[in-house]
Amino acid sequence: MTLPADFADAFATCPLVAILRGVRPDEIDAVGDALVDAGFTLIEVPLNSPEPLKSIERLAARLNGRAIVGAGTVLEPAQVRSVQQAGGRIIVSPNTDADVISATVSAGLASLPGYFTPSEAFAALKAGAHALKLFPAEGASSDVLKAHRAVLPAEVPVLAVGGVTPATLATWRKAGARGFGLGSALYRAGMDASQVSKNAGAFVAAWREDSRGA
Repeated sequence: MTLPADFADAFATCPLVAILRGVRPDEIDAVGDALVDAGFTLIEVPLNSPEPLKSIERLAARLNGRAIVGAGTVLEPAQVRSVQQAGGRIIVSPNTDADVISATVSAGLASLPGYFTPSEAFAALKAGAHALKLFPAEGASSDVLKAHRAVLPAEVPVLAVGGVTPATLATWRKAGARGFGLGSALYRAGMDASQVSKNAGAFVAAWREDSRGA
């Protein structure tokens, strides 16, 4: 499945997805600016955050042309349409749900379902997923991802999500991760923009350093 062009461009620029679980609409502008200024081009607002669609709408308009925004914890096909209407371009789920994936692809959005086993990974790809999210990565290991990569199509991006830090990013990348979803090590509910900026800078620096050594 070919990646949607806007997602592919953003992913090529910086394959780090900022997961802003718990962010509020009145915080989203400052947090989004801090991330983009640090080099992030992909931002996810989980739907179990306060007024998530309002945050997505604000951020998508504010960062238009600089980053693409989407939703996480998308569990129902109907939510895909709501995210799209808010300006979201990425649909991320913690699980493999063929109906959600199909709705995402039909809407022309980027589909990044979660998986933990090869069976789930291939079911997601059969349903049309554009990329895969190994979740929770901290419950697996880099060796597990390496084994998955041996059988998954080489062109399919796999993102390690859950427990990734600047110090472990290189290990996951060596195992075959082409991107990363970054949660509590980057942002926690209520965190101010200055701390987000500091954390984001550390992740981008680690990714760039590893890219130079690759």
